[in-house]
Amino acid sequence: MKKLSILGSTGSIGTQALEVVREHPEEFQVVALAAGTNLTLLEQQIREFHPVLVSLTSDVDAKELERHLQLSNIHSTKVVYGMDGLVACASCAEADVTLNAVVGMVGILPTIAAIKAGKILALANKETLVTAGHLIMPMVSEKGTLYPVDSEHSAVFQCLQSRGEQKIEKLLLTASGGPFFGKTKEELLHVTLEDALRHPNWSMGKKITIDSSTLVNKGLEVMEAGWLFGLSAEQIEVVVQPKSIIHSMVQFTDGAVLAQLGTPDMKLPIQYALTYPDRLPLSGKRLDFFDLQKIEFKRPDMETFRALKLAFTVFAEGGSLPTVYNAANEMAVSLFLDRSISYLQITQLIWDAVMNHKKIDNPSLSDVLSIEADTYDYVKKQVLHL
Repeated sequence: MKKLSILGSTGSIGTQALEVVREHPEEFQVVALAAGTNLTLLEQQIREFHPVLVSLTSDVDAKELERHLQLSNIHSTKVVYGMDGLVACASCAEADVTLNAVVGMVGILPTIAAIKAGKILALANKETLVTAGHLIMPMVSEKGTLYPVDSEHSAVFQCLQSRGEQKIEKLLLTASGGPFFGKTKEELLHVTLEDALRHPNWSMGKKITIDSSTLVNKGLEVMEAGWLFGLSAEQIEVVVQPKSIIHSMVQFTDGAVLAQLGTPDMKLPIQYALTYPDRLPLSGKRLDFFDLQKIEFKRPDMETFRALKLAFTVFAEGGSLPTVYNAANEMAVSLFLDRSISYLQITQLIWDAVMNHKKIDNPSLSDVLSIEADTYDYVKKQVLHL
């Protein structure tokens, strides 16, 4: 039985991970859960899974949760909070596997804590590698084990299990294209928040859904894939596959292409990261190729969706630029979700922040966190002057 610590337990990936646990109670035990502000759902999870440690973002919520648990005569679960709480859950002594499914750069320190504590790390927090891949991957090589959870990177990981001594020539990351594929810039001028949150295939959290619509999410995945598989920007290509049936492909130096296919269901890559190298049964819809009939491929429009084009440039140049790209997007999406900026301003703010930044070639962890804060401030100031 594997003992799990799940960071982001009330979010999309976290709740689906718990569905996997429910399906295989003989395989998994939950020992730690970390949430943001959803105290009610976390309390329900505590009652069901009985973790020894849980964390919330604020001390106020943590104290409220403690009060609820005491009233219910639940004394076996310790409640912590803030970044220290996240780190404590990530490195929980009882855990074998830490699933990092928090959203944003807040995931960096817990990732490092899990690696240093010798945990198997199932990583769904792409921002960790986008901004600090040059720091994280050497740690993994030295003393850690990391399995990707994002559907595209899990697909590549699965394809590589049979590669032997062959070398990768090209990695083909697939994208659904989001809700606005085929639209012109003029047609995107009046996109509403509700429009952007209607993803055609996947059920995800709000931030990632917006990122998918701008193709920023694919840009972040390009950078993450580069770090995970040791590839340059030139070795990665994005292919739009609107039905999200092929999750990604690997082309080897002999011309062979391996692809991983499946229905758009995140429980499969989550479960594979938790059970690797084994595959367990998983309920859900199967592909029906006779019903599917055909799979279409299209080129991404990197002129209309400029954020994807910029991501390739930023990754190729490296240094501190990916941190700026990611942080500017985090703040811009937050402002869009608050209805403080328009849809197209998300990409413009990312461009402005990247162009305004003076690159640091090999940023330290302290540099990364400082640049994150500075970029947040820069974007907020830009919006004030709009």
